[in-house]
Amino acid sequence: MSASGQLPPAGAGRLSRRARAQAEARPWKGPLRHYDIIKEATFAVVVVAVLAVVLAAVFSSPDKRPVTLRQWADAQPAGFTQVALTELQGTSTSATYGPPFNHGDGSLQRLGPVSLQKFFGVAWPLHPATAFVLDPLSTLPSSPALRSALRNWRLAPAAQQTSWADAYDKVVGTLALGASVPARVNGAGPVPELLTSLLGMARSGALDAALVTHGSFYSSDYTNAIMFLGDSATSQDNGYWNQIVSAEHLQGSQWGVMNETGSWPGQPWLWLYTMWYQVPPMNTSRNADIEVVAIMTVLSLALLALPFIPGLRDIPRLVPVHRVIWRQYYRQPPTPG
Repeated sequence: MSASGQLPPAGAGRLSRRARAQAEARPWKGPLRHYDIIKEATFAVVVVAVLAVVLAAVFSSPDKRPVTLRQWADAQPAGFTQVALTELQGTSTSATYGPPFNHGDGSLQRLGPVSLQKFFGVAWPLHPATAFVLDPLSTLPSSPALRSALRNWRLAPAAQQTSWADAYDKVVGTLALGASVPARVNGAGPVPELLTSLLGMARSGALDAALVTHGSFYSSDYTNAIMFLGDSATSQDNGYWNQIVSAEHLQGSQWGVMNETGSWPGQPWLWLYTMWYQVPPMNTSRNADIEVVAIMTVLSLALLALPFIPGLRDIPRLVPVHRVIWRQYYRQPPTPG
């Protein structure tokens, strides 16, 4: 720094770190320029606010209507019933997921020998047969046939329930997703009554309301409805949910986590997270989520530690982009002392 208090344009980068810090701490004695910060801030706020409103009106992403169980049941009656049967059998993705919902291991992920899901345990217990099928049916107006079916199912031993469900699956499981569902199946016990009633409940819109949990911190908790609908994604390649997700380009293989619906671009800052799902071994690994979390944790810690890592912390000095930004200042000769 010259006697005037200015950093010289040349040779400043060769100062030791301590000498540079001392030079920068000296009082500024260079030229001054009038600056109205109130005017600047007001102009910036007004211009940015107007631009935000205009650009949001022209380019904002579409506000899609929510996907409902009613739409699914109307479009694919057999498909809806097939997934409902897996909930009743305890074979759906939700029923076998594992922590935090139950003690299954269907979606358990590990990082080496460690499973964070198991470590934190079952925090939100969920029994899909009860939560998605039996409890909603219990809210329907009293019907002797349905009341008898619910009682028979609940009192039957597990082996008998499995036998009934398997008999129903042999018939309904072979139907096209958009086909109608038979009201009676030999050897299926109360299952046809239970699932045709659930299908009717879904078609009326009552199931959407019944699966929404009230009374928690949030006024409406859609977890159960979303999980029920999501169970079709893993069991039916051409299911209703998979058709919608594919059409909107939201599949994981389509960089879905950073996409908006349709062709609208999503959050660009998420590209780094999404990228790892597209490359080996994460693109084929059943532990992809925890592996990506581990990678991003390491990268985030490296970013936080950047000021303390020799070599990396010197990049701004070795690659002086700031001199391009402040080129007018660095072109000025030192002011005579």
